[in-house]
Amino acid sequence: MQSAITLPFSQTSLTRPNPVLGSTASAFSTPRSLRFCGLRREAFGSSPSSHLSLRSDRVRTPSIRRFQVSSAASSSNGAPPKSFDYDLIIIGAGVGGHGAALHAVEKGLKTAIIEGDVVGGTCVNRGCVPSKALLAVSGRMRELQNEHHMKSFGLQVSAAGYDRQGVADHANNLATKIRNNLTNSMKALGVDILTGFGSVLGPQKVKYGKDNIITAKNIIIATGSVPFVPKGIEVDGKTVITSDHALKLESVPDWIAIVGSGYIGLEFSDVYTALGSEVTFIEALDQLMPGFDPEISKLAQRVLINPRQIDYHTGVFASKITPAKDGKPVMIELIDAKTKEHKDTLEVDAALIATGRAPFTNGLGLENVNVVTQRGFIPVDERMRVIDGNGKLVPNLYCIGDANGKLMLAHAASAQGISVVEQVTGRDHVLNHLSIPAACFTHPEISMVGLTEPQAREKGEKEGFKVSVAKTSFKANTKALAENEGEGIAKMIYRPDNGEILGVHIFGLHAADLIHEASNAIALGTRIQDIKLAVHAHPTLSEVLDELFKAAKVEEDHATTRTGDAKIKKLNTNEDDPRRGRRDDEKQQPSVSKDLVVRSTSLSSFVEDIYARVLSLVSRVFV
Repeated sequence: MQSAITLPFSQTSLTRPNPVLGSTASAFSTPRSLRFCGLRREAFGSSPSSHLSLRSDRVRTPSIRRFQVSSAASSSNGAPPKSFDYDLIIIGAGVGGHGAALHAVEKGLKTAIIEGDVVGGTCVNRGCVPSKALLAVSGRMRELQNEHHMKSFGLQVSAAGYDRQGVADHANNLATKIRNNLTNSMKALGVDILTGFGSVLGPQKVKYGKDNIITAKNIIIATGSVPFVPKGIEVDGKTVITSDHALKLESVPDWIAIVGSGYIGLEFSDVYTALGSEVTFIEALDQLMPGFDPEISKLAQRVLINPRQIDYHTGVFASKITPAKDGKPVMIELIDAKTKEHKDTLEVDAALIATGRAPFTNGLGLENVNVVTQRGFIPVDERMRVIDGNGKLVPNLYCIGDANGKLMLAHAASAQGISVVEQVTGRDHVLNHLSIPAACFTHPEISMVGLTEPQAREKGEKEGFKVSVAKTSFKANTKALAENEGEGIAKMIYRPDNGEILGVHIFGLHAADLIHEASNAIALGTRIQDIKLAVHAHPTLSEVLDELFKAAKVEEDHATTRTGDAKIKKLNTNEDDPRRGRRDDEKQQPSVSKDLVVRSTSLSSFVEDIYARVLSLVSRVFV
């Protein structure tokens, strides 16, 4: 991902009549494509200064044109090509579809989004949002129930209790609020929300509802996923449930088995144990939390599993689960994951199936464009373009989010959708999935971005580079100690030869919030030798990352920092600069008049120089 953006200029030089001077003045010359970062809109329009009033329509600029397009999109959702009903149709109004729709309107595209269920999809209605409401309750309950923790603050709290229906209402109300916010945001921007099940009829053609057919220049499939239930498991929605049912919190069983110890299973174990349940994990692999960095998993098990009312069985499958009925409990048959021999039978009050999610791609009409799913996932390339059964790209058809299986996270779906919109509006963009963070909202939280240590070492062996690891503890952080939450570590995997960050993993207080400094560094290609000089407020949890970056050791040949001052100094000398396409041994061009030298390296400063010159000329005329 690039931090710079590209603005195409319509002309290499601009000539504007100057009513003050009564002549034609030649404006500044600019390249047809100019890269810059963080440039304010005022740099292209009139100056905010009140010293001289200039008409805003005197100079037509790229920023003004973009603003006019956005304004039109806000009121009428843009103007589609005559041959299509829409510029963009999105099938699925979850977080991914919503993010794509908002960005499309911002880009001036006439956009429609089709939803066969409710706006918000899994994340808002049956996933991220309501689960965080339950976890907020479990966190407070866990703190209030910890007598030693409260006494350390000098606090005395009587026995904590909860109202199950009140907790359930909190989760439901939050989901409703966020769903309404998403709906209103799209309506306000002019996105057409079409109700009904959507499917692809053919190239650039979509059907929704019963007989409604519409066309679009580009189509995005964003249909998400549903809970995956292995064979042999009978779900009744009462005693054998998925995460969809669990989020309603219709009951809090005394003993619940959770099949799967990934994100979903861990978060629900946090909720159920805080509310008084005993939990048994059933994991097919040989260790709990198999998707996490092994060192983080080991520490998390010591904190999140061992001290709580949780036991576990690893290396086994739940081959058969029968719901409770006729006074009998839930029956779970366990077999060895390798030999498939019977190992045990469990009798519990309830079972939660947390074995992951499956793509929701049935009935989408993919056969009409010769697309064959792979284990239910729609095959796409790095730009989310759909690939057909012959390995060829399907023109104008994209798939984002859980349906393509690249990274089954809500924010990844949104990022993919935005990336697609960038492409269809003329700017090539490839999303770096290794820069997308993930989090598990247990107490304490777990977060990660990039590669685990085993993955990084395997990559290093294949590509021939060394891998180093830096660590820091929350026990050394003032803010964490003030909260009596010193349990936790941060870990960074990196290349010592060039300072590249390969992965960061955090277990501790507010780990989900802390990870973004690392994920942004990976996304922007920031090296350790640069970011370790960044300043963090004290005392804050962010200093955990500060200490982590400072603990890394980069080899001397690559330890020189690339500060802004160094860059500017280099630009103003005769040193080798690949951006100028000039070598030290090349003969320098004759220097131009000092009065015409543009000393600023940013376009905004350049415009300010021109503006100052205009003021100077005007003052001379009137003086």
